[in-house]
Amino acid sequence: MFGDTPDKTDEKDDSWQKEVVNRLAFAALNEQRRSRRWNIFFKSLFLAYLFLIFFAIYLPEKPGEGALSVGKHTALVELQGVIADNTEANADSIVRGLRAAFEDRNTAGIILRINSPGGSPVQAGYVYDEIKRLRKEYPEIKLYAVITDMCASGGYYVAAAADEIYADKASVVGSIGVLMNGFGFVDAMKKLGIERRLYTAGEHKGMLDPFSRENPEDVAHIKNMLNTIHQQFINVVKQGRGDRLKDDPKIFSGLFWTGEESLKLGLIDGLGSSGYVAREIIKQEKVVDFTPRPDYLDRFAERFGASMSKVIMDMLGGKTASMQ
Repeated sequence: MFGDTPDKTDEKDDSWQKEVVNRLAFAALNEQRRSRRWNIFFKSLFLAYLFLIFFAIYLPEKPGEGALSVGKHTALVELQGVIADNTEANADSIVRGLRAAFEDRNTAGIILRINSPGGSPVQAGYVYDEIKRLRKEYPEIKLYAVITDMCASGGYYVAAAADEIYADKASVVGSIGVLMNGFGFVDAMKKLGIERRLYTAGEHKGMLDPFSRENPEDVAHIKNMLNTIHQQFINVVKQGRGDRLKDDPKIFSGLFWTGEESLKLGLIDGLGSSGYVAREIIKQEKVVDFTPRPDYLDRFAERFGASMSKVIMDMLGGKTASMQ
């Protein structure tokens, strides 16, 4: 009978041994995880180093950089996308490229290549005014606007400042108008039983609030403002195009046309690409790009720094703070 009873001393020894083995196993597992994290960290660091070298070598040139050594050339400035303060097609960037192109003593002519649906009338106005100023300061240098896919609204506002405008036969040109839009949710709120509480100082401060009913006085004020901006747009186009523009009221109605139709209306001067204009009009096939480019190195370094901070925090077992 005594042989059937387990020995308590042996049971304690087995328990102690199991605990030691478990601790060793967990220690080895933690060491593996730590080693893996450091391995990932150093690999990421090495890849980042390679990326930095790549961007340092292939970083786009600044506007005009190296242009003095290439001899006579056609200068190119791109206007791509929506014209707004927070986009690549902002007035400061476009103007910086145009100034560099005009100031270069080897510039035979300038192409402003436009592919834009429009945007801010203020930003477009800045570019228009600067083109007019630069053309007056450098009368021997001609500026040609060349339209690719689209040159509408604010894009055409800018193009109107050029000496001549060229486009493809299928380009979209025009949309000389101004708009402001929004939504109204008054009836939807009523159906959902939602009460709107809006407090203002100034009787018109809540103008355009989508959760309040339209005020006819506010609507009249907005329409008057849009008409004023539209008239400014019309004056700019008439001044820029002069007698080339056909006497057709539809031109300023907000409609848009193909390049082929635009030629008949006097909105453009001819059909052709930027290569055609450089070769046949400016007579300088060599093209130097003066378009200011984003500083990809700075942007990459910023993102890389944030990523590395997160990796280090994770390796140390910490968590980054967030507010959601």
